Amino acid sequence: MMRGYSLFRRGHSLTLRIAGLLLYSLCVARVDAGPVEFQARVISITDGDTLTVLFEKTPVRIRLSGVDAPEVRQAYGSRARQFAASLAFGKTVTVRVLNTDRYGRKLATIILPDGRNLNHELVRAGFAWWFRRYAPRDRELERLEARARGERAGLWRDTNPTPPWAFRDATRRARR
Repeated sequence: MMRGYSLFRRGHSLTLRIAGLLLYSLCVARVDAGPVEFQARVISITDGDTLTVLFEKTPVRIRLSGVDAPEVRQAYGSRARQFAASLAFGKTVTVRVLNTDRYGRKLATIILPDGRNLNHELVRAGFAWWFRRYAPRDRELERLEARARGERAGLWRDTNPTPPWAFRDATRRARR
């Protein structure tokens, strides 16, 4: 039976052990350091709250943090996607990664070249909901949604728009 490989087995140099410990500590420190920020070009818009950026020749899927836009098959879904594309597609943006979701997408805030926050712009224009479940303390998103509702902007023109989470639940139930 073969034994597993370890940096700490007898026979490895002290330098290799120290390098391994240093690399491990850098990874742990990175987690505690706060959001990761990088510049990347937006290469596709999947829907109003999901896009792909190209970072160092690698596509990275991004889910906008704190917002939930209508699904593409839902009322205002295509318009939300078009609005996001009009602001971000083909542009180099700043990506502030906060976490990773269960689908492997990076949960992030996108800062447009002119300094505006894409997450906020979608809510301000009425093309996304403030996703209270995942951003309960975000008072700016709360304020922007209330203002969009009051102005009947975007999807708020409808008397009773269906939130995307309710639309997804109904779609899942219908498939059963």
